[in-house]
Amino acid sequence: MREHCSGSEDELVLDLCGLDPPEPLARILAALEANPARTLRVRMNREPWPLYAMLGAAGWRHETRALEAGGYEIVIRRR
Repeated sequence: MREHCSGSEDELVLDLCGLDPPEPLARILAALEANPARTLRVRMNREPWPLYAMLGAAGWRHETRALEAGGYEIVIRRR
């Protein structure tokens, strides 16, 4: 696992590769709650299908892309 947190004032980057469910989901939700004004960029091994409905219901939008090296990158922003 290479959990990593970095980014600028406007963006928080989390590398959650290697974490087993539901840990990535819990960390994403905690990061959004703690940093509601920042864009969250997440890298993870699996596409987090359960997360998408939760984001929409809470007023967040997301963009997901598959990475060539494997895994996914999800960018989450306030609507």
